[in-house]
Amino acid sequence: MTSFHELHKSGTFIIPNPWDVGSARLLESYGFPALATTSSGLAASLGKLDQQVTRDELVTHVAALTAAVRIPVNVDAERCFADTTDGIAETVDLLAAAGAAGISIEDYDPAAGRIEPLDTGAERVAAAARAAARHGIVLTARAENHLYGHDDLDDTITRLRAYREAGADVVYAPGLRAAEDIARVVQSVDAPVNVLALAGGLSVPELAELGVRRVSLGGGLAWVAYGALRDAARELLDTGTTTFKSRSLPEEDLEKAFRRD
Repeated sequence: MTSFHELHKSGTFIIPNPWDVGSARLLESYGFPALATTSSGLAASLGKLDQQVTRDELVTHVAALTAAVRIPVNVDAERCFADTTDGIAETVDLLAAAGAAGISIEDYDPAAGRIEPLDTGAERVAAAARAAARHGIVLTARAENHLYGHDDLDDTITRLRAYREAGADVVYAPGLRAAEDIARVVQSVDAPVNVLALAGGLSVPELAELGVRRVSLGGGLAWVAYGALRDAARELLDTGTTTFKSRSLPEEDLEKAFRRD
């Protein structure tokens, strides 16, 4: 677990998001230093919508991924599947036992359809932080404002500061796009900052220039893969041709990723 903590001390690194064991091993083979699960990508692999995966399904998924790769795995634990602080701690314990090097907790409550009040969000982060500290794993606290139409950067920064004070190791406000907004977060919160890479958004070198420590992709890679499947299926149905095969993954890439010496 120490290696994952070390990654957050300086520089900028990319933490891509596999959605199954095969994609995890493939990404590991390309040299990424760590991986992160994706709630939406995992849900899609199970034929579900995002926020419909159960805690047991996530724990099983994490155990499979961590057994399959030799690099740290951070877990998108959504709201930690709990309404109470004891329940949050239990989720952290289960994910740590499954091999997680880090977890994230977010402040959006899908059952209520709203962002948690600040004091509630901070209390929940504190519970996750205490449990994460017992296992030596990295805790990322997420402020979900910008994914749900609350584009109040001042409130986002207030939340991220509070979550840092509550014990979060890393802070994350998915949905930020403008360089000046990202720079303000980096400058305003005394913690490593994760940024979600967005289509048409800033490049990794540009994010690094702003002081971003970690760049993730959420379900982005899963949706690219599903998009390729859709395009291939449409070609088969519409024309009966298979030109999509020219874009297939080379077999040697799979051999490299899946071989274990």
